[in-house]
Amino acid sequence: MIKSQFKCVALCLVLLGVTACQTAQATSPRPLPQQTPWKLAELFKAPKFHWVDDKSPVRKLMYAAEPYGGKPTQVFAFYATPGTLAGDPSLDHDLPAVVLVHGGGGTAFREWAELWAKRGYAAIAMDLAGAEPIDDKNPHKGDSRTQLPDGGPGQSDVEKFGSIDQPVTEQWPYHAVADVLLAHSLIRSFKEVDADRTAVTGISWGGYLTCIVAGVDNRFKAAVPVYGCGFLYEDSVWLPRFAKFTPEQRDRWIELWDPSQYLPNVSMPILFVDGTNDFAYPLNSLMKSIHAVPGTKNTCITVKMPHSHPAGWAPSEIGLFIDQYLRGDTPLPKVSLPTIADGKITATVDTKTQIKSAALHYTADDQAINKHNWTNVDATVEGHRVIAPAPPAEAKIWFITVVDERDATVSSEVIFADR
Repeated sequence: MIKSQFKCVALCLVLLGVTACQTAQATSPRPLPQQTPWKLAELFKAPKFHWVDDKSPVRKLMYAAEPYGGKPTQVFAFYATPGTLAGDPSLDHDLPAVVLVHGGGGTAFREWAELWAKRGYAAIAMDLAGAEPIDDKNPHKGDSRTQLPDGGPGQSDVEKFGSIDQPVTEQWPYHAVADVLLAHSLIRSFKEVDADRTAVTGISWGGYLTCIVAGVDNRFKAAVPVYGCGFLYEDSVWLPRFAKFTPEQRDRWIELWDPSQYLPNVSMPILFVDGTNDFAYPLNSLMKSIHAVPGTKNTCITVKMPHSHPAGWAPSEIGLFIDQYLRGDTPLPKVSLPTIADGKITATVDTKTQIKSAALHYTADDQAINKHNWTNVDATVEGHRVIAPAPPAEAKIWFITVVDERDATVSSEVIFADR
């Protein structure tokens, strides 16, 4: 079975005309896991779709997705462009495009698609819970979605973890990833979109999915997972779920669905956005995920960043990063791995913009990793160098942030003193 699945993945790449040198770019990602369940050659074709609303500024559509329970399914999505917002889609030509992946408890967000269309992008935001919004103008209020009669699986923890003994095609992660790939294939097929300039960003469970998608769909030119990461079985809010698995179930879930299996295959630039005290995706699992990516990556760690969909799509760094790779705009700064010598921390900043401030952030308490109190210390900026006093000997975790003239904040990797 494993050998046949591996041959399927290899055949998919051949059918798509993807060669080793095309996928390698500046690095050489490892081959996809042999147990990868998705039929990429099929998912990389534009699905059939129909418009539910093709007149509004933010439009509605349904597209065909993978069978579930032996029956065909459909996925609801919002779609917007600068032209649809202006009431004249003929204005749209060669647009960059972005695929927007919601998190747990979320749905397709009209507002999110509109924000990206205002930025000059074609944007698609799909629902990954077999549903559609009830009140799509107020999706954050109460029960925000209604189940479709031909929708896929729901997105509760039961579907995410409780179906591990079911065939892979009956499990939520399989469908969620497939639905994102199909949304990407669909938006690439639209005549107003430049198919060679697409990006993906997702929030919370959507960030988790972004990590997997970035590892299996190298058609994207940039990826931004927010909060989400891999190594969930080592540390995350879902450890009690893993504790209920048998060893065989645990291993199967990790092999099939943990992003740690796919991050080593990421070939496009990727920006990780997270908070120091995130309740679901802690810094240790995040940093292991960052280290698993072999190629171009950047980090934006914020002290006590709140966890929500609006908070997850708010950071300006997400747009600037995607603009960098889809439009050739001014890059985000990138902070080197800091070093300590003679009582000082030093880091260099690769930047095309002026750095206006920098800071050291450290914690020295004995709280759980997502309960730490943080001390923030101003650092000195000298050209492309950042200098700060070394954290105290009892500091357990620390990192550097810099802020440029656009008020964009990026961070160094997070340093754990005991590693």
